[in-house]
Amino acid sequence: MVVLSKIYTRTGDKGETALGNGDRVAKHSLRVSAYGTVDETNATIGMARLHATGDMDVALARISNDMFDLGADLCTPDRENDAGAPYPRLRIVDVQVDRLETEIDAMNANLSVLRSFILPGGTPLGAHLHLCRTVCRRAERLTVELSGAEDVNPAAIKYLNRLSDWFFVAGRIANNGGKDDVLWVPGLTRDA
Repeated sequence: MVVLSKIYTRTGDKGETALGNGDRVAKHSLRVSAYGTVDETNATIGMARLHATGDMDVALARISNDMFDLGADLCTPDRENDAGAPYPRLRIVDVQVDRLETEIDAMNANLSVLRSFILPGGTPLGAHLHLCRTVCRRAERLTVELSGAEDVNPAAIKYLNRLSDWFFVAGRIANNGGKDDVLWVPGLTRDA
């Protein structure tokens, strides 16, 4: 369990931070950028939850907790499948990805087929979920980039990919089942 008795430590004053395994890296390292953007995604979930109720709020709360699991996963390099670690490493697992897929399918089953791209907006919750989606996509891009240089849990990348889709479909649900979606009209403002 985490114990935080003192919030500032001064150990990062020279631009370095500690990873989950104790290694020190630059705060601008790709790994820190990836899990930092996961944290940023989680902050946008907190904002969305201000407008969520019922099942949507419950799902967002669970996803918010998953995001801390994902941050823990990404902040601890995957070396030799974590053999010899003093404690089991927290990793995203396929069950978490599968849950997102099941929920996406259930939400999407009640929505009309899209015939246009959707602009961010609609209801306050819908707009916040679109923000969640775009920040999540950035976290995914950074994590994929990290995976090109270092070992990354493949389930972590899949989770981010599905989660951005989840946010998209949840945004449509939040927009009165798609009725309040703001549709893109190509070239709408080109002519005077």
